[in-house]
Amino acid sequence: MNELYNVSSSPHVRNKLTTSSAMGQVILSLMPAAVFGIYRYGTGAFLVIGLSVLSAVLTEFIFDWITKRPNTVTDGSAVVTGLLLALCLPAYVPLYVPCMGSFFAILFAKCFFGGLGHNFMNPALAGRCFLLISFSGVVADFSLDGMSSATPLEALASGQAVNAMDAFLGVGNGVIGSSILALCIGGIYLLAVRAITYEIPLATLLSFSIFLLLFGGRGLDLEFVLVHLVSGGIMMGALFMATDPVTSPVTSTGQLIFGALVGILSAIFRVYGSAPDSASYAIIIANMTVPLIDEISVPVPFGLRKQTKGKKGIPKSAIILCAITLIAGACLSSVYEMTEDQIAEQKAAAKAASYREVCPDAADFTYDEEVNKAIEALEGNVYGTDFGKAYINEVAVGVDAGGSPVGYVISATTGDGFDGNITLSVGIMPDGTINGIAFTELNETAGMGMLCDEEAFKGQFAGVNVERFTLNKAGDSTAENEIDTVSGASTSSGAVINAVNAALDFFGEYIK
Repeated sequence: MNELYNVSSSPHVRNKLTTSSAMGQVILSLMPAAVFGIYRYGTGAFLVIGLSVLSAVLTEFIFDWITKRPNTVTDGSAVVTGLLLALCLPAYVPLYVPCMGSFFAILFAKCFFGGLGHNFMNPALAGRCFLLISFSGVVADFSLDGMSSATPLEALASGQAVNAMDAFLGVGNGVIGSSILALCIGGIYLLAVRAITYEIPLATLLSFSIFLLLFGGRGLDLEFVLVHLVSGGIMMGALFMATDPVTSPVTSTGQLIFGALVGILSAIFRVYGSAPDSASYAIIIANMTVPLIDEISVPVPFGLRKQTKGKKGIPKSAIILCAITLIAGACLSSVYEMTEDQIAEQKAAAKAASYREVCPDAADFTYDEEVNKAIEALEGNVYGTDFGKAYINEVAVGVDAGGSPVGYVISATTGDGFDGNITLSVGIMPDGTINGIAFTELNETAGMGMLCDEEAFKGQFAGVNVERFTLNKAGDSTAENEIDTVSGASTSSGAVINAVNAALDFFGEYIK
């Protein structure tokens, strides 16, 4: 009587594969990328990975304990989420960033929807998008050993050449999991153990490549497509994010459609978007279409009659919402296309106005070939390690009616701002005296950082001839090289000083 058979509803097919073993396979497949990332970036990468995983596990454990649900930490899905999120982050982000990202991913994108199997989007991607939106400045900072340089995608976007082999190996700047070789090793392992199938990765990468060939603006340039394939998050997305069984279609046909959608959206964002890499957003958008893809791709069982009356179809509200979204997107795109030239003209006019403001004696502005070569030699990197994340954009020479130099305008950008980049023009007379500064990009907090554009702050630089300024947080400075901070905005004030100091150093090194 102890060996009674239990009668249950179909299906009766059994498999030894469990959630824990499936997650273990994914964790194992991510080890090459994680190990290489730690080897490449050192302690910072190790701490980011460790804290991201720990935060994900703790968030799920505490949620289960508070809501009195069975403990689901042992299934390994939280570890996978934390590990995937960490591999999408730079190695030296502030340590609160991976903690907050994992917290958001587990709590808002997984637990609040009912746990594993009920989430409609990949939790790791949701966490990454949350961080990209909320902490864009630090998440996009790829500094290493005090130096920062453009990622392969940023270099491509600015027209620079990119070494495809370096990007493939992951030896350039990027996120912790930037080694495409390591990711491919993990992806091949998942295919070998049948943890994923080929449809989504193949459709994603193929549609991505075809779109770039047709609309990338480089013709049939295979090297251009190859660089895009080994740069950014498209490979990780195709192998590890889009293949998530919970948020992807169930049929082979549906997976091909889904993968093609991910690839096309990723390529559209690469070619026409403002961010260099938006594969995360492409996959999340595609995740929201999975119910519709399943609806049209699941085959009708043999012998089943099609319902003609009372047939369940796509909800009318979903069709209306989709139509509204498409119309709104088309309208926004049209507005952008119509105003793109005007926006560029306004930016050029603002730059010209700032140049005249800080170099009022100039009748015209020219450019010096040797100075331009010095700027090009910087290759878009930050200007030394003593000026924070300051970049030199260009140098204009102010000349009088006879063509003689009366001053120089150095355009500098700093990434140390509280709310993003700050770009300013520094007017310097031939003897090194500063005429003044003018902002062309300043998006700091209203009433605080934005006060840097007030004369009370920026007027402190005018008429001063020093090699370097320092920030005075106490106020009421009497020293010529000290700049009183804007009250409550020392971060913004310090960022401005970094940019001005970089401009002064460049002037002394290459012009004076």
